[in-house]
Amino acid sequence: MRVAITGSTGLIGSALTRSLLTDGHQVVRLVRDRSATVPRDGGASAHWDPVAGRVAPGALDGVDAVVHLAGAGVGDRRWTAAYKQEIHDSRVRGTDAIARACAALADPPRVLVSASATGYYGDTGERTVDESESAGHDFLSRVCVDWEAAADPARQAGIRVVHPRTGLVVSAGGGAFGRLFPLFRLGLGGRLGSGDQYWPFISLTDHIAALRFALDTEDLSGPVNFTAPEPLSNREVTRALSRALHRPAFAAVPGFALRAALGEFAASITCSARVVPAALHKAGFAFAHPTIDGALDSVLRPAG
Repeated sequence: MRVAITGSTGLIGSALTRSLLTDGHQVVRLVRDRSATVPRDGGASAHWDPVAGRVAPGALDGVDAVVHLAGAGVGDRRWTAAYKQEIHDSRVRGTDAIARACAALADPPRVLVSASATGYYGDTGERTVDESESAGHDFLSRVCVDWEAAADPARQAGIRVVHPRTGLVVSAGGGAFGRLFPLFRLGLGGRLGSGDQYWPFISLTDHIAALRFALDTEDLSGPVNFTAPEPLSNREVTRALSRALHRPAFAAVPGFALRAALGEFAASITCSARVVPAALHKAGFAFAHPTIDGALDSVLRPAG
């Protein structure tokens, strides 16, 4: 299989690239840097410009699938009005460019896996939600709605489109957990806000397996929650991290302190998303790490 990937240098993209190449598949990295050289691992690279909405001619020729992961990091900077616009536009314009490029091909890919996030649902409180739930009303919810809709040109061309609505990826290499691990190792970990908010999580191993599953499963389309079966509260995640790292977790960051430090972004940390992976379960996906203890163990004591 020949797969084109955007965001191939990120946490998920780099892991997916390694997984595909290890299994003998061909990978085309879509990169923004025109001077990028052919990767040492033998994969290919091609240029695209998500801001301008352009994909280089021929970049997607002969690909069987496209995995679109690129977008400005939600937690990389304080949410000024300008950065919120960048978060939105980097996703919507980039997705529109990829979807239109796929749709314009004489021989289009059979599947486009175009990223989304559990932020789609907004704050769900104690209520359990699956893919049938409607969107929330906050900033990230609106971003996710526009982000997913931007793939419509591919859908209209008859391409199977899957939107992984990703939770918090358990990895020491990046994302929210990548920031938590060092703090907990120093004994500075603790709950965030009240600690009662649900955090939908998924191990990096399961996320990559779910992406591979989405590429191969012909009857899987539309939104698919990439989360472990049992979402936990931030308080429960904190206790699990404390156990796994054998460190106390007495610290707590109150909501007002988070808001002072992070501004509007703090709401995405303290809101509750009790999200379950109904579509993956229905399609027969088997989680390697269904529990937080297993997910943490996969990071701290990786196999092989």
